[in-house]
This record gives sequence, C-alpha cells and structure tokens, in this order.
Amino acid sequence: MLLGTGVLELKQYPHLQTDFLPWLAAVIIASFLVQFFLQRRLPGSDGLLFPLVMFFSSMGLMMIARLKPVLFIPQLRWLLIGMLVFCLVVFFAKQIRPWLHYQYLLGVTCILLLLLPLVLGTEIGGSRNWLVFGPFQVQPSEFSKILIVMFLSSYLADHRNLLTLPSRKFLFLELPPLRFIAPLLLIWSMALLMFVVAKDLGSALLFFGIAILMTYMATGRKSYIFLAMVFFSAASAFSYFLFAHVRVRFAIWLHPWADPNGQAYQIVQSLFAFGAGGVWGTGFAHGHPGFIPEVHTDFIFSAIGEEFGLLGVILIMIGYAILFYRSILIALACQADQQKLLAAGCGIVFFLQAFIIIAGVTKFLPLTGVTLPFISYGGSSMVSGFILLGLLAALSKKENGHA
Repeated sequence: MLLGTGVLELKQYPHLQTDFLPWLAAVIIASFLVQFFLQRRLPGSDGLLFPLVMFFSSMGLMMIARLKPVLFIPQLRWLLIGMLVFCLVVFFAKQIRPWLHYQYLLGVTCILLLLLPLVLGTEIGGSRNWLVFGPFQVQPSEFSKILIVMFLSSYLADHRNLLTLPSRKFLFLELPPLRFIAPLLLIWSMALLMFVVAKDLGSALLFFGIAILMTYMATGRKSYIFLAMVFFSAASAFSYFLFAHVRVRFAIWLHPWADPNGQAYQIVQSLFAFGAGGVWGTGFAHGHPGFIPEVHTDFIFSAIGEEFGLLGVILIMIGYAILFYRSILIALACQADQQKLLAAGCGIVFFLQAFIIIAGVTKFLPLTGVTLPFISYGGSSMVSGFILLGLLAALSKKENGHA
C-alpha cells in the first residue's frame, strides 16, 4: 500500500514511469522469496523482524519517490542488494559465528575502516567519511559499526569477570587494571577522533553510545558509564575551544534562530516542517519538505513529520522501539554470552541510530549526519542494516531452540 502511494507520485515524471516498474516488481517478488527462505532456513525464528524492516523500507521508498524521484530506482536496487546480503548472512551464519573468536582482528579491522576516510576519504556534506570509487560512494563507518558490535560482544564476554571484579579504586569509581579497559578507551578515543577530524558527529555519538551501552549490559557497572561521560565531556569541551567547526555545530544547536538563512537553515526548515505537519500532517505530497536541503537522507524524518504529522512520526518511532524490544528478547533467550551481547548490540545500533538522527532533526541534540535506518536514501546504510538484521534473524533461531 505504501509503495503504491509512492508510485502514484511518480506519474508527474514521465521518463520514470516505465523504467522503475521492473525494479519495483523485483523488490515485491524478492520480499516474498525472502520470507519463504526464512521459513525454510530458520523455522520458528522471529517472524516480525523482516516484515518490520520492510515496512520501514516501503516508507522510505515512498518518501524518496516523493522527494527525489531520480533516486527511486537506485534505492530499489539497494533494497534488492540488501535483501540478497540478508539471505547470505542467514545462510552462512554458522560460518560467520567463529569470527567472534578473533576479537582483536575484528577490532583492528574496525579501526582501519574508521581511519581509511581520514587518509583517502572525500568530504561530502561537511563530513570526511566517504570513499569515492568512480560513480560509487562508500561510507566505511556504516560497516565498521558491525565490526565494533562483534568485537565488543566477544571482548566483553571473554573479560566479563575481570571487568566486574575491580582491583583498584579511583575516587568513588571501582575500576579493573588499565590493560582490561584499554580497548574501551581506544574505541572512545576513535569516536572523538571522528568528531574532531572527520567532522562526523553522528558516527562519533553512535560508536560512543554502542560502546557504553554494551559495556553496561555486560558488566552492570555504572562506573563505566560515569567514566565514559566524564571522558567524552572533557574531550568535547577541549575540542570546543580548539576547533572552529565544533563551535559552529554547537552554536547552530543552541541558537538556530540567530542565523536562520545561513548555517542553521537546515534545522530551522526542519522545525518549520514539523510545525506545519501538526498532529495529522498536511497529507502525502501536500507539504513542502523540498525546502530542506538533503531531505531524502538526513532529514527524511522531517518530511514524514510534515506530511504524516505527529501520528506518522510516532508510528515510525514505535516501529524502532519494537525492533529494539525484539532484539532484547532474542538476546535474553540466547545461551552464550557472546550471542547475547551480539543480539543486544544489533538492537542497540538500530535504536541508537534512529534516536540520534530523530533527536538531531528535532533539535533535541546537535544535528548529526547519520541515516534513519532502512528509510533514508543510501546504499551503505541499507546493506549494513540488512547485515545486522541477518545476524539478528540467525540468533533468533537459537531463541526458539532450533540451533
């Protein structure tokens, strides 16, 4: 139904009317085939994950057809690729599981992926986090978040006892020896490096949040949360006084109306969009979200808020909350600590990424450059999201006692 509504919007673009139909048909057929594949390959697995993600994807396709019709076919292609990758992850789940034993290799690869754009990357949209290969653009941070979840799930499971049995006390904080928390400090430092050097606040917050939440889930120690927040606050304050672009980000967040037609134009137009939408929305294709630059990527939630109103955005947020809830249920049902943390980490990525961008476009947090999972336009985001979903689906089989 959602896709059909978006297709009607394409009528005003005659050159696309015949081009997109084969791709749309392929997506519809592929979605049924994937569902059939899951029933055969993972009988008894969580049957809500894939339909929920397809709801998000359909909403994204509908809005992209409305906002950026020339990207409708590319997004259909990326969705097809994502579903293919999802099936491959599910099919080879048993071969992927041993990778968790190579935790330090996962960690080093993650760091290398994060450093790659700093050396060879191209700045797009104000952030230096892209690799450009001819017509293709890849965002390594989208794939490194998978590696960091796998690394943390393995490292925290193996060192859980050492991390929860402190051997030294600093002020009121009880901490283990430095060598055991050094990997966590390294991840926090990499997050700050992305913020300061690559100007990628979104990925920095995402990686930092993943590390904090997974560490707390593994240990139950509030000391790690406090230590991380002190570390992040001190480094952020230092960066604020040292780097001009950091001061600009915070100025836009705190005082957007001081420069509504300049640097704060995007966030101001986003707020106008939500205000225009009200409770019921202006109606599909009856709003003016095109006033917001890059509305099909970072600000697609604002477009949904304008045309579907408060009810529409609440429905989207409930969807992400359900996805996170199902992830936690899968994690609690797993037997091994590694798998528990891996399932929980996948859910954290989806929920935290959605929270960061929603908070950014509503001015609850400083504006970031992350995508809304499965809804925003973007190939890297779509493929990495389906990889995480494949891991979750494979782990959900364990929940039902089939593995």
